[in-house]
Amino acid sequence: MSVEERLRQLGISLPAPPSALASYAPYFALKEEDLRSSRLIYVSGQLPLENGKVKYAGKLPRDLTVDQGIQSAKLCAINALSVLRTAAGSLDAVQGIVRVEGFVNSDPEFTEQAKVVNGASDLLVEVFGEKGKHSRFAVGVSSLPLNAATEIALIALVRS
Repeated sequence: MSVEERLRQLGISLPAPPSALASYAPYFALKEEDLRSSRLIYVSGQLPLENGKVKYAGKLPRDLTVDQGIQSAKLCAINALSVLRTAAGSLDAVQGIVRVEGFVNSDPEFTEQAKVVNGASDLLVEVFGEKGKHSRFAVGVSSLPLNAATEIALIALVRS
């Protein structure tokens, strides 16, 4: 039995996919030719570090504004690009940003995590153009290492 048949048997009708609510693509699909000549690089979560120190610390919105959170996410993405460049040998080898994972140190009532993580997503599109569009999640968490305001991880498709 196919998965589609099983869904029908279970009485489940899949709705049309929702539109993206922020600066990301609903999905990222690898093409067959990409798989033959590329590899995936997983960049671990990066904090908003500048000169070895956390530049943006605390919870949103208690300690930092949304705009500061956006700048924090952007700085995390800059640090992730530094790691990606080391792993790939050159950022020119990047064929696409597949996924961004965004964590925002948030007060319980804060709901603008997607807007904050746009700081990272928008930078990646500015740097890579269409290749920078990616799937993503943005979640609020009760704490992050070193009390950082944000943490960003990413997955990139890179020429072998």
